Amino acid sequence: MSDESIDDGVDTDEGPRPTHAAAVLEHVAKSLVDVPDEARVDIDDKGRRTQVNLRVADGDMGRIIGKRGRMANAIRTVTRAAAAHDGVEIDVEFLD
Repeated sequence: MSDESIDDGVDTDEGPRPTHAAAVLEHVAKSLVDVPDEARVDIDDKGRRTQVNLRVADGDMGRIIGKRGRMANAIRTVTRAAAAHDGVEIDVEFLD
């Protein structure tokens, strides 16, 4: 897990951060892709709802999305469940 993408879980003025969700997303992504060092998770809490973004190497996005988006939906479900542990509702985005 990279130090700059996920903080220590301390509540900010905006509320709790989804650190468990980000850690779960990063672990799942690194387990699926060919280049795990390129998998990066960023938390964007500037909008009305916290957004957790995943970026992977160029050739790995297909592995994350899966056939008919089934893998992406499963990843979103697991990550949202981890966010519930943090007490936060999130959106998960897969970015190029």
